Amino acid sequence: MRALVWIIEDTWQATVAQAAVYLPADAEVTLLHVADTEAEAVARAARHGLLGRHVPAHTQEDQLRVISEQAAEELLSDAQRTLGRPARCEARRGRVEREVVAATEGMDILILARDGDRAHLGPRSIGPAARFVIDHAPCRVLLIWTDPAPSLTTIPPPPGQPPPPARQPH
Repeated sequence: MRALVWIIEDTWQATVAQAAVYLPADAEVTLLHVADTEAEAVARAARHGLLGRHVPAHTQEDQLRVISEQAAEELLSDAQRTLGRPARCEARRGRVEREVVAATEGMDILILARDGDRAHLGPRSIGPAARFVIDHAPCRVLLIWTDPAPSLTTIPPPPGQPPPPARQPH
C-alpha cells in the first residue's frame, strides 16, 4: 500500500498520529507538505510595480522562499519523527490543492485532516483546498478530525427551519 499523508502547520501532529494508527506496518508512506507561493507572487508583483525594471540582488521574494523552504523541512522532519517509522518526505511549492492532487498519482490512500471550522459538523469543517483535493484525488481518502468530533447538535438545521433551542446544562 502506498500512502500519502498531507500535513499542514495547524493539524500535522494529529494527521501523522492517525496515519500511524490506520496504516499497516508495511505501507510505503510519503509525508507531503505544500507551500503556497501566493506571498511570493505578491512580493514579485510589488517589486515590479514599485521598483520598476531594476531588480535588487536579494529580493523579498527570495527571502520568503528561503524561510518557506526551511519551515517545510523542519515540519517534515518533525512529522517523520512523530510517525516513528521510515517515510519519504516531499516538499512542494505552488497552488496547494493542485500540488496535493498531483502528488496522489499512484497512491492507494491519502490521509488529511479537516482544516476548516472544527467546532461544528458540516461542510465548513473542510477548507477550500481540502475540498478540492477530496473531490479530485484519484485514490481513497481518509479524512480525520484533529480533535474529538463535535456533537451532533452542531449540525445546521435543514433549510427554512429555525435552529433547535439551546440545551440547558444538567
